[in-house]
Amino acid sequence: MAFVSFLIPCFVIGTDIAFSCQNAADFVGASSPGDVVIGGLFAVHSEMLHTEEDPIKPVIQNCAGFEIQVFLQTLAMIHAIETINNSTLLSGVTLGYEIYDTCAEVTKAMASALRFLSKFNSSEDAVEFKCNYSDYIPRVKAVTGASYSEVSMAVSRLLALQLIPQVSPASSAEILSDKIRFPSFFRTIPNDFHQTRAMTHLICESGWNWIGVIATDDDNGRFALESFGVQAMANNVCIAFKEMLPAYLSDSTFHTKVDHAIEKIVKETRVNVIVVFMRQFHVLKLFKKAIERNVKKIWIASDNWSAAVKISTIPNIRQLGTIVGFGFKSGNISSFQDFLRNLQEKPTENNKFLHEYITLLSVCAHLEYHDFQTCISNQSQNDLLEAVENKHQIWRDDFLNANIEPGFIQSTILAIYAIAHAIKGQCKNRNCKDPSAFTPWELLEELKKVIIIDDDKEIKFDSNGDMSTSYDVLLWKEIDGHMEITTMAEYDAEKGDFIFEDEEKKKDFLNLKKVQSTCSQHCRPGQMKKVTESPHTCCYECVSCPENHYSNQTDMDYCYRCNNKTYWAPINSTTCYKKTVYFLAWTDWFAVFLLLLSAFGVMLVLSICVIFTKNLNTPVVKASGGLTVCYIILFSHFLIFLSTIFFIDVPTEFKCKTRQALFGISFTLCISCILIKSLKILLAFSFDPKLQNFLKCVYKPIPTVITCTGIQVIICAFWLIFRTPFVNQNFSIPRVIILECNEGSIVAFGIMLGYIAALAFICFIFAFKGRKLPENYNEAKFITFGMLIYFIAWIVFIPVYATTFGKYLPAVEIIVVLISNYGILCCTFFPKCYIIIYKQETNTKSAFLKMVYTYSSKSAGSVAVSQVSLDSKSSSFRAPISDSCKTDRNSVNGNCQFQVPGQPLTKGKVLPKNAARKRVSSI
Repeated sequence: MAFVSFLIPCFVIGTDIAFSCQNAADFVGASSPGDVVIGGLFAVHSEMLHTEEDPIKPVIQNCAGFEIQVFLQTLAMIHAIETINNSTLLSGVTLGYEIYDTCAEVTKAMASALRFLSKFNSSEDAVEFKCNYSDYIPRVKAVTGASYSEVSMAVSRLLALQLIPQVSPASSAEILSDKIRFPSFFRTIPNDFHQTRAMTHLICESGWNWIGVIATDDDNGRFALESFGVQAMANNVCIAFKEMLPAYLSDSTFHTKVDHAIEKIVKETRVNVIVVFMRQFHVLKLFKKAIERNVKKIWIASDNWSAAVKISTIPNIRQLGTIVGFGFKSGNISSFQDFLRNLQEKPTENNKFLHEYITLLSVCAHLEYHDFQTCISNQSQNDLLEAVENKHQIWRDDFLNANIEPGFIQSTILAIYAIAHAIKGQCKNRNCKDPSAFTPWELLEELKKVIIIDDDKEIKFDSNGDMSTSYDVLLWKEIDGHMEITTMAEYDAEKGDFIFEDEEKKKDFLNLKKVQSTCSQHCRPGQMKKVTESPHTCCYECVSCPENHYSNQTDMDYCYRCNNKTYWAPINSTTCYKKTVYFLAWTDWFAVFLLLLSAFGVMLVLSICVIFTKNLNTPVVKASGGLTVCYIILFSHFLIFLSTIFFIDVPTEFKCKTRQALFGISFTLCISCILIKSLKILLAFSFDPKLQNFLKCVYKPIPTVITCTGIQVIICAFWLIFRTPFVNQNFSIPRVIILECNEGSIVAFGIMLGYIAALAFICFIFAFKGRKLPENYNEAKFITFGMLIYFIAWIVFIPVYATTFGKYLPAVEIIVVLISNYGILCCTFFPKCYIIIYKQETNTKSAFLKMVYTYSSKSAGSVAVSQVSLDSKSSSFRAPISDSCKTDRNSVNGNCQFQVPGQPLTKGKVLPKNAARKRVSSI
C-alpha cells in the first residue's frame, strides 16, 4: 500500500541554548525504554514565550512558568511505572514512557501527539498515512494526559485516527464523554457534570442564589460554564455576571480583563459568592489583584485549583474571605511520598523536568517559601541558562511534599494502573516483549473492561469512559497563622449528597450559611415571590399570600391554595385551617327557643284534645265537626309542630327529605279538614237555593279530604323521586361551612307551598261567606282570620327566605311554620275552648236553638230581600215594617211584608221553629 510519510520537525530557536530543540529527541521531557511504551502529556510549564521576531514562522517557542503541581504528576507517572515494573503485575514485561511538555498550548501538544503517531522504530519519526491502521504499530501503545480539557480535545481527535487509548487524570470537560467524537478517550476522574452539580448543591444548601462566575476563555472554561449554567437554572440559582479571562497569560488583554473582573465583583455588592473555573496561574493573578482591592467574598474553587498550595500561600490570602472547593478523591500516596524523598538520587539525563527543577532550586534557594515558589514559577528556560553556571546544586526535601495535590496524584497513578491492567489482559497469551504483539485499538477494547481495586473498592470505566469517583469538599482554613487546605466533607457523585466525618466539619459547612448572597431578601413563610422587571428570576419582591392561600417554606414561587373548600387561610398564612362547620344546633339559643315554642304547641294540641274529649257531647264540640274531625285536625297540627324538629341539628339525607314532605302533607291535611268544615257550615246556613245545590254537590267530606291530601302526597313523591332534597355545604361565607338542606328543586318546593296556598285561599273564600253566622256557632269568622294569618306569614316568608343565608335559614321557615300553625290552631280551637271553659251557659242545646232561631229569622228576611236585587256582598236589610209580622201571630200562611230602602214592599216567609232545629242538627 502506498503511503506518505510526515516527518516530525524540530524547529530551532537558537543553537546556543541548552533547552532548545536540536532534534526530535530533544523534544522529549522525560523518557525511559520498555517493552511497551506509554506516552505522557503534561503542562509542566504554564505558557509559551512568544517573540515578536519573525512571528510568521512555524517555530515552537520555549516555555516559562514551571508548574510544580504538574511536575509532580509527571513524577507520579514515573513512580507508578517503576512500581509496576518492580512488581509481578505484567510478568516480566516492562513499561517505558515518553513524557512531553504541552506548555498548556494546543499547538505544542499536537506536535507531541504527532510523535506518538509515528511508526515504531522509524528512524525519521515518520507518520504514515494509511486507509487502514489495524496493523499499524505506533511509537506508543497508550497516552496519559493531558492536563487541560482543551488540549485533550485536540489530542484525542488526533489519537482517534489510530484509536490509541488516551487516559487523562485531569481533563474533566463534559464533552469528552462523547464517544462518537472522542472514541479513544478515558479519564480517571468524574466529568464536569458531577462537579457543577456538586457546586450547585453546595450553593443551594447554603441558601445562595445570586452569584458571579469567572472562567477562562477556552474550551474547558466555556464547557464548564455551560454545564454550571444548566445546573444553576434547574435549581433556581441566578448568575449575576460572567467574566471570561484570556486562556493564555501572554494575551495582551489579560491584565485589563482581570481588572475589569475585579471591578465587576466590587460593583456587585449583593454578590458574595464567586465560582471560579480557571487554571492555577489565572487564579494566582486574579487573587493578587483582589487582595490589592480588599475584595472579600466566598470563592468556590473548581478541581483545577481547589488544592493549589501555591495559591494558598499567597501573602494575605485570608483577606479574600472563605475559599471552598471540590477536589478529586485522594487515596493512599505514602509510597509516592517515599519516592519523592529519594528523588535526589535519581539520574537527570533522561528527565529534563527534574534537571530543570534542580536548577530552579539552586537559583531560588535564598528566598522564603512563597517567594521561592514564585521564583520557580516565574523563571523562563532562557533565564535559567544565564543563572545556572554560577549556582551550585541545592536540594529541599520539604518543598515537593508540601506542594502535593493528592487528588491529581491519585488520578495519575490510577491512569497508569488502568493501562497496565489492560496490557496485562492483552499479554495473557502473547509475547508482549515483541512491540508488535498487539495494537493500540486492541488495547482500547481491553481498557473498557478493566477493573481496578483501590482502597478495597472496585473502580472501572463507565460506558462514557469516565470513572465515577467521589469529590473531596475542601475548605481553606487558617491554622496557626497559615492557610491549610482541609477536607470538610465528601461528595458522593452517584447519590448527589455530602458526607461529613464529624460534627466539627459539619459546623464548618453550616458557617457558610451565615453569608448572604441573594438578589432579594428571602421571602418568609406566608409570602411568595413576585417577579420584578429584572430578567433574573432571583430578583423579586415578597408579597403576602392572598386569602385561602398559604406558603410554608422560604422563597416560594407561589402560594399553595388550600386543598379543598373545607379549609381556609387568612392573608399571609403559613398553613390552612379547617373551616368551622355551622348549622342550627340543638344547643343554639334560638333553636332552643323555637323548640320550646314547638313543644308548647304540642302541649296546646294535647290540652285541646283533652278538653274536647271531656266535652264530647256538648254543642260546641258537635258544632266543630265532631270528635273525629277535631282529632284529625289536631293530629295534623301535632305533625306540623313535630316537623320543626327536622329543621334543627346536623342536616342528614333523611332529615332533608322528611321535613318538607311531613310539613306539606300535614298542613294540607289540616287545611283540607278545615275546608270541609267551611263547606258544611256554609251549606247549613245558606238560604240561596242555587248555592245550596252547588254546595251539596261539592260537599263530599271523606273523598275531598283524601283527594286534596293525596294530590299533595303525589307532589311530594315526585319531588322526592326526581329532584330529592340533599345535604349541601354552603361556602358563601368565608372561613365557614354552612351545612344546609338543598331543596333539590325550588320549583317542586314552590308547587308544594302553592298547592297549600290554593287550598287555603278556597277555604278563605268559603269561610268569608259564612262570617255572619251566630256568634257562639260561628267558626267561619275565625277560620277566615286564621287563613289571613297564614297568608300574611307566608307572603312575608318568600322574600325573607330568598334573601337570608347562613345557619339561621332553617329558623326562618320554622318561624313561618309555627306562626301559621299557631294562627290556625288558635283561631280554630281557642274560641270553642273559651266557650267550653268560661261560657258554659251558652254551651247548651237551648241556647244554641235560640241563637239559630234568631239568625234563621233574620236570614229568611235577607233571602226575601235578595230576590229584589239585594247585593250579595251587602248584609244590610230592614226589619219587618210592623211588630205584628211574626210567625206565631198576625201572619197569614206565614207571609210578612218587608221594606227595603228605596224599594216597594215585598213579601217573604218566616222560618218555622222546627226548621231551625233541623239546621242545627244538620251541622
